[in-house]
Amino acid sequence: MTGKTERSPLVTVITPTHNRRETVLRAVESVLSQSMPRLEHIVVDDGSTDGTEPALTRISDPRLIYVGAKWRGANAARNAGIERARAPVVTFLDSDDVYMSHRLERTLAWFDNNPTLQVLISSYVSLKSGRATNCVNPEAFISPMMLERTLVAQTIFIAGTAITARREALLAIGGYDSDITRMQDRELLLRLARRFGAQLSGDLDWTKHNSQNSISRRRSGYVEAYANLMDKHPHIARVYPHIPPYMIARQIIADILRGRIPEAFEGYMANRSSKTLGYSLPELINGYVCGRRWRRNVQTEFRKKFGARPA
Repeated sequence: MTGKTERSPLVTVITPTHNRRETVLRAVESVLSQSMPRLEHIVVDDGSTDGTEPALTRISDPRLIYVGAKWRGANAARNAGIERARAPVVTFLDSDDVYMSHRLERTLAWFDNNPTLQVLISSYVSLKSGRATNCVNPEAFISPMMLERTLVAQTIFIAGTAITARREALLAIGGYDSDITRMQDRELLLRLARRFGAQLSGDLDWTKHNSQNSISRRRSGYVEAYANLMDKHPHIARVYPHIPPYMIARQIIADILRGRIPEAFEGYMANRSSKTLGYSLPELINGYVCGRRWRRNVQTEFRKKFGARPA
C-alpha cells in the first residue's frame, strides 16, 4: 500500500498559457515524459479561446492539472499555480518552451543534496530564427549580494523557465509582481536576492523557443519596461548609479543606429517620465560611459571567480 507521502509530488511545474494550444501541448508532453515521474504539472489557462481547454482535458494523466479562468496576465496565473502547488519545490515552464528529459531529476538532485538551497537558475538552449545558442551559466553558488550585482549588470543568463525555488521562498516574497509585464523574471529574482543566494547550474536542461508573440521579443517598449522595473526597485539607481542610464542609453543608441528614431524618442521620454529615473541627455551620455566600464569590471570579476563568459 502506498502512503500519502509517496503519492505526493516532489516538484510542481507551473505553466501559464494564453492561446498557445499547439505549443502548450508540446510543453506538457515534455513534462509528462520526464525521467523523474513524481511530479505535478499545473497549467493555468489565462482565458484562452483557441481550444486549449479541451485539448488539455483530453490528456488522462492525473499529474496534469488544468486551471482555467481569467487571471489578469501571466504573472497572476503563475501566482495561482504557486498557491495550488502541493510540492515543496516549484519550477516553471513557459508554454512555448520544452524541458529536456532529465530536467526535473537533476533539478531535484540540487535541492536534495543541499537542504538550505532556496533558488536554482539553470542553463538552456535558445532557438531563434533557426539558430541554436547555448546559454550556459557557471556551476557556482552566488551570495545574495552577488546575485543582485549579476542581475543588475546582466552577467548571467536568466529566463522564466530557468528558475526553480522552494515554494516557501516564493510565498515569502509574494510570488510574481502582477504589475510587471516584461522583465518579470529579473524582478522576481531581485526580490529573492534580498533574502537568498542562488545556485547556478551549467547543465543545459531545457530549450527556449522565441515565439513571435513573446513580449520580450518586441523591440519597442524596452525602456518603458526597464523604467517600470526601476520604479519597483529604486535602490538600484542609488547603489548602482551608472547602470540604469547605461541600460537606457544603450537601447536608445541601438534604436537610432537601426533607424528607429520614433522608438528612440519614445524611450527617452519614458525615461524622463519615470519617477525613479528621469535622466537628462548629458546624464545618459555620462552614465553610458561610466556604466559600460562598471559592467565590464563586474563581468571580469565574475569570470575570474567563476570561470564564466559574460551573458
